[in-house]
Amino acid sequence: MAYVDGEDAAHLLSRNYPAGMPLQQVIPFRTQRRQQVSAIPNMGRLLRGMMVRTSRVLLGRSLQSPLEASMDLSEPAPKSNGPVPSADDGGLRAALRAMWASVAPSWCELAEHVDTREAVVTQAMLDSAGLRRGHRVLELACGPGGVGMAAAAVVGPDGEVVLSDVVPEMTAIAADRAKSAGLTNVTTREVDLERIDYPDSAFDAVLCREGLMLVLDTASAAREARRILRLGGRAVFTVWGPRDRNPWLGLLLDAVIAETGLPVPPPGIPGPFSLEAPGALAELLAGAGFRGAEVREISTPMKVSTLDEWWSMVPSLAGPLARVLRSLPAETSAAIRARADAALADFSSLDGYELPGVCLLGVGGR
Repeated sequence: MAYVDGEDAAHLLSRNYPAGMPLQQVIPFRTQRRQQVSAIPNMGRLLRGMMVRTSRVLLGRSLQSPLEASMDLSEPAPKSNGPVPSADDGGLRAALRAMWASVAPSWCELAEHVDTREAVVTQAMLDSAGLRRGHRVLELACGPGGVGMAAAAVVGPDGEVVLSDVVPEMTAIAADRAKSAGLTNVTTREVDLERIDYPDSAFDAVLCREGLMLVLDTASAAREARRILRLGGRAVFTVWGPRDRNPWLGLLLDAVIAETGLPVPPPGIPGPFSLEAPGALAELLAGAGFRGAEVREISTPMKVSTLDEWWSMVPSLAGPLARVLRSLPAETSAAIRARADAALADFSSLDGYELPGVCLLGVGGR
């Protein structure tokens, strides 16, 4: 009888590997994975930990054999000062919050770039929300607060804008930016999209730019956004469209997967394209009870002078991917960069690179 790491090979094959994989391929396959996790401990801890926790929740049972236990590098998430996470998620929400807190400095540094690139999207959101002077507005998953700050100029001194995020590090950045801009009608608050800590009918408008797709329970988040709207109010969400139409980010994910063999994001973890499927956003809004829900596309190309400029921005903003890339050995990171550069070369122009992008704007009323 053949054994791999002390386990019956036939059982290992049937439980962990694709049907029909020859035994002689299992040993190098397993060895390669162990070497990757050994060489990249932080990456393995983040991805493997999330995958194990999510699989337990989805399947309702423990998936760990003694062999798998030896590879489970998950660790308790750091404590957060934000809203209390759900007690039944195995620490997943806390881990996600800690992850976004870790990239907050990059979002602060690149906030102006993000606002400039997303200016067309932001204006479309404000127009769709039907904002007027005196309105009360909540921005969810605000990050550096660019959308809410733009809304503050529309609602005027008699209006109010709350910049909210589940990550305190992000709301601190938003508060500093609002103060520097001299916006006296803006406040900040830690708010969880899935459990918005405001009473019913509290706002005239709710805005959320590229945040809804990153929530574990999008249905709860959408229902909560509708609940806090006043009668006649509107909620406006934008999410990233199909991955193949967003190569500015999709090709980076492809390169990481190709070089590491690990899925990014892990199965069950919300990623930037989790609402890319046709009709997904419209169905979500309709299911939450929004009146007159509509979805349309907005072109959001990324223009950069060099691929160095692209590399200095996109990986730093990409949530879990930023932590993964920081954990990689230099040679692996270089291989990812080379693979991505080769793919992005197709989008070169006379003055640099123009990388296609598309987001979906969804609006619904109460």
